[in-house]
Amino acid sequence: MLGLVVALAVMAAGILIPALTGWDVHVKSFPPLHARWMPRVGPGTLPSVALAALAVISAPWATRLRWGALLLVTFGYGLAWMLALATVDGFAGIGHILDTSYEYLNTARSVTDPIAVLREYVSRIPLHSADHWPVHIAGHPPGALFFFVALVRLGLGSGLAAGTAVTVIAATTAVAVLVTLRRLGAETAARRAAPIIALGPGAVWMAVSADAVFAAVGAWGLCCLAFAARSHARGRSIAWSVSAGLLLGYCVMMSYGLPVLAILALAILVAARTWRPLPWTACAALAVVLAFAAAGFTWWEAYPVLVRRYYDGVQKNRPYAYWVWADLSALAFSAGPLVGCTIAAASARVRHVVRRVPDQTRTIVLLSLGAAACVLVADLSGMSKAEVERIWLPFEPWMLAGAALLGTRWRRWGLALQLGTALLVQHLLSTGW
Repeated sequence: MLGLVVALAVMAAGILIPALTGWDVHVKSFPPLHARWMPRVGPGTLPSVALAALAVISAPWATRLRWGALLLVTFGYGLAWMLALATVDGFAGIGHILDTSYEYLNTARSVTDPIAVLREYVSRIPLHSADHWPVHIAGHPPGALFFFVALVRLGLGSGLAAGTAVTVIAATTAVAVLVTLRRLGAETAARRAAPIIALGPGAVWMAVSADAVFAAVGAWGLCCLAFAARSHARGRSIAWSVSAGLLLGYCVMMSYGLPVLAILALAILVAARTWRPLPWTACAALAVVLAFAAAGFTWWEAYPVLVRRYYDGVQKNRPYAYWVWADLSALAFSAGPLVGCTIAAASARVRHVVRRVPDQTRTIVLLSLGAAACVLVADLSGMSKAEVERIWLPFEPWMLAGAALLGTRWRRWGLALQLGTALLVQHLLSTGW
């Protein structure tokens, strides 16, 4: 209960303090979210309400289905939930955002020589450069742009096609988290948490957001790492380790903030009680970064240039004194207020971490608090001011895995609270996603 009260209080403070004090925190009209007040209903309203009601009524399905069926339902229901929320704004809710000038798709359509793009990438980051990149491309390594280049080359270059592809990929994130938990010996816990991991307010931002693709790639990389850690055959363990490293390395080339996923990777290895995959995974991840460097883009040279652009732009006007805690308010809107309960429940059971016997609670505590540590590092860095409701999507499902530690009644009412929050956010606010 205390965790929920704290989450709700922080959410309220994030809204009320700027409104009551006139503090200009330089977002749109509804801080702490990058959103505008815009009440509406649309084509997706009835489907989203129906899906929410059905999910609450039939929540126990997660503990009764066969494992394969559970994964299919998790993916399908999660995808339907995202699409229903997005189409509150009609098909524009899926196809419009990626077609805007600050997003990746327009630039991706014009890329004919990827190597030339890599060679000029850093020089086009500063705002004063003659042909500087749009804001999202400048703010990310080229791996994010190249994902959309791949969509264009596959014939998915329209806003609607790309938005649909992004949403489908995003829906696999919950599946990756559940598979990871099961591989680490926490299947019962995965079943308990499945509805809350798959459904909730994060779906508002996961539909058509590139950050949701980052979340999916990271989740599958961590899943491969769990398979590596629990594989007894040396060759199989190495193969899974290299796969994990390639995916996690590409994550680093999609977002400057995702090296902090190393904390979650270490949590998985601690949960599995082995360090065997670490050298192979680290070397594979480094190989991805070095391959980009050999082709012309050097991550460690680009990052300081980005920092300068970051503070030359609107970020210099976003006060750290507000955002250092208001980011957590935005997180509670996106992950849902129940995230306060899941982190509190994991923190209360931290003693399980030192136990020497296999324990599902230990695994959940490690992953939930590991994700919370990722958020804390990102928050204190000062490089995350506003818009974290989408930027921190890669960490949210792992924090919500802590729902497995809550009682049955708490999970049932908690799911209703999560779904209700999503419906309110989507129908009252224009989030730009």
